[in-house]
Amino acid sequence: MVIIGYARVSSNDQDPQLQLDALKVAGAERIYTDHGVSGAKTERPELDRCLDHLREGDVLAVWKLDRLGRNTVHVLQLIEHLTERGIGFHSLTEGLHTDGPMGKAMLTIMAAFAQLERDTMIERTRAGLAAAAANGRKGGRPRKVGDADAEKAKELKAKGINAPDIAKMLGCSRATVYRYLSGQ
Repeated sequence: MVIIGYARVSSNDQDPQLQLDALKVAGAERIYTDHGVSGAKTERPELDRCLDHLREGDVLAVWKLDRLGRNTVHVLQLIEHLTERGIGFHSLTEGLHTDGPMGKAMLTIMAAFAQLERDTMIERTRAGLAAAAANGRKGGRPRKVGDADAEKAKELKAKGINAPDIAKMLGCSRATVYRYLSGQ
């Protein structure tokens, strides 16, 4: 039996070291890691490589079930695919594995909770953005160029100055200048 690990972090600024350490302690001989990839995505380059590498009798280990995915159906399909190929599965944090019917039942329940957590987070984010909009605030990144600079960009363009030069004068990107010149 060979233990193969899979780790994932959702953004590039996150550090997977906690997952990697736990997988090494669990005996993972090789670990595949996706950086900056959401668990909601079904296509993840390192997970795909990991799945291709696994052979009958191997065990796929993850630090936590939600590292494999947030969508219950997708997680269960992945685990079913592994089972059909004679590959085991082990989630270290929850102590879940595909050995026996109780392990499979617990995996189903935990996958449902992982999706519930994701759906709840999305719902809260949408509610927060709606409340902010109702109070006159917009979500998202703050504007690089204020209204005064946007007007100045239009004046400079009217004088025949090109967008790259305007961007240098205002200290912003060309794309920002084009966006304000188009009235967005």
